[in-house]
Amino acid sequence: MRPGLPTRAERLAASAASPPARGQSADAPDRQSTSAAMEAPAATPGHHAGAQQHPPPREAGDVGTPPAQEAGDVGTSRPREAGEEDTRHKTGHELRANHLSLAYDTRRVIDDLNLDVPRAAITAIVGANGCGKSTLLRGLARLLRPMAGHVLLDGESLSKSPARKLARTIGILPQNPQAPESITVVDLVRRGRHPHRSWYQQWDRADDVAVADALHMTGTVDLAGRRVDELSGGQRQRVWIAMALAQDPDILLLDEPTTFLDVTHQLEVLDLLLELNRQRSGTVVMVLHDLNLAAHYADHLVLMRAGAVHAVGRPDEVLTEELIAETFGLRARVVPDPVSGGPLVVPIGKFHTGNDHPDHAAADPLVNP
Repeated sequence: MRPGLPTRAERLAASAASPPARGQSADAPDRQSTSAAMEAPAATPGHHAGAQQHPPPREAGDVGTPPAQEAGDVGTSRPREAGEEDTRHKTGHELRANHLSLAYDTRRVIDDLNLDVPRAAITAIVGANGCGKSTLLRGLARLLRPMAGHVLLDGESLSKSPARKLARTIGILPQNPQAPESITVVDLVRRGRHPHRSWYQQWDRADDVAVADALHMTGTVDLAGRRVDELSGGQRQRVWIAMALAQDPDILLLDEPTTFLDVTHQLEVLDLLLELNRQRSGTVVMVLHDLNLAAHYADHLVLMRAGAVHAVGRPDEVLTEELIAETFGLRARVVPDPVSGGPLVVPIGKFHTGNDHPDHAAADPLVNP
C-alpha cells in the first residue's frame, strides 16, 4: 500500500457518508475473489472446490486491489437512502421439496418429504435435535444430493440449474462458517459478488451498491477494515450475513443463525433478517432451536419430527401444547406473548409441574393422554 493513502475501509466509510461526485468511476474488482457459498455444493462461504488462489500477503490495513488500483478503495457508490426503492426484488421465487429423501451415505435422514416454502415470507424450521432440520436446509440449498425426489425452484429441479445461476437466487449461511485466515471484513463481503461476475467482467457500480448496502444493513461499515478472526461472535455473524446479502439472493437459507450468540445479538440478527424481508421482499428460511424466537419472528413454521414434516402453518397453529408434547416430549403451557400477541411457550420442568391448577392437570397431554 502506498504511504499516505487511506485504506479501502476508510474510504468506504467516507463514500457511504456522502454520494460520489457525478461521473466518478467505480474501481475494478479484486480478481482473486472466491465464490459465495452456493458456487460449489459442498462448500462453506469463502471455501469451495476450484477456487482461485489467494493473492500474496498484504500490508497491514490493506484489503487489497489489483496492482493498477489504489489500495483501500471499495468503490464509490452509496447505499440507498431510507425509503428509496430497491427494484431488484419484485417477485418471489417458488421453492419446493417434492417427495424428497436425503441421506448421509446409507443412513436416511429425510424420507419422502413434501414442503412448499412461502414466497417473500420468513419461515422457521423447528424440532427436536436430530429430527433432520439442518439436513433439510442443506437439501434445499443443493448442498446435499437427494437420494430420491427433487427440490424445485420455479418448477425446475435444482440439479439442472448451473451453480452460478443458482447462486444468484439462493444464498446459504451454514453453521459455523470458516473465513480464510487474516481476511478483512470488506474482502469477505465482496466475495458475495462472485456469482454476478464472470472472468472477463470488471467490478461495476452494481457491485459497489450491493457491498455498501450489505455493510450498512448489517451495521458493519465500521468493521470493514478489521480482520474477521478478530471479531466477536455477534460481529462475525453479522459479517457473514453481510456477505450473503452482497450475493443479493432472492432466497436466503440460514442454519441456526443465532447459535452461540447472547440474547442481545440474537435479536440483532433476527431483526436484521426481518428488515431484509420487509425491505426487499426476500424469502428467508432458517433453522431455529428457540421456539419463542421462531414464534416472534417467523410468518410460517415447519415443525419436524423424525425426518418428516409433522405440522406447518402460522406460529399459533403449530405451537400448541399438544404438538409440542408430541414432537419434543415436553410439557409446556402456551400463552399469549404480551409483546407480539403470538404464542409464548412456557416449559414445565420437573419441580414446576404446572398441575397445581386442576384445569392444567386435566389438559396436560402427558398426564392425561
